[in-house]
Amino acid sequence: MTDEFVLDVNRIRAEARQKMEAGPVTDTYGTDRERVIGILNDVIATEVVCWLRYTRHAISASGIDRAQVSAEFTEHAAEEMQHAVRAAERVSQLGGDPDFDPATLTRRAHTDYTTPPDGELKTMLENNLLAERIVISTYQEIIRWLGDSDPTTRRLMESILEEEEEHADDLVDLLGV
Repeated sequence: MTDEFVLDVNRIRAEARQKMEAGPVTDTYGTDRERVIGILNDVIATEVVCWLRYTRHAISASGIDRAQVSAEFTEHAAEEMQHAVRAAERVSQLGGDPDFDPATLTRRAHTDYTTPPDGELKTMLENNLLAERIVISTYQEIIRWLGDSDPTTRRLMESILEEEEEHADDLVDLLGV
């Protein structure tokens, strides 16, 4: 059995002209756009909470290895904020409104905002490693759910996932486990 690929360019051109205001979202978009926007807004919340946690930990870290760990937290924080911005840009491309509402961030985030009371580095490292592991698992599930239905969002999430895995690896190294 041969599966011949036939592309009806005339039909695609006609459909593309009909809904110009939809921007990059065409009739061939393969999934529930509103659901993807909702998931990405939860990713934004997760990334902002991670940025806040890493930033707080970078500032309040204490102890003999403070400089090295604080520098790593600062680097991770910057990358987490960039993840949030990239997810927000995708929400906008899909015709949605990026949700940075501070009142709902922690409720929508996949991870917790933790503040160890004593600035203890080991606890901070463990809290951040736990958060990275949660993010890795949830982002893997999002990627599997997207499948081939939205390759652009899937690639975005795969790119973010790759950096989250690097963060977890960095934290394991710092913990010496």
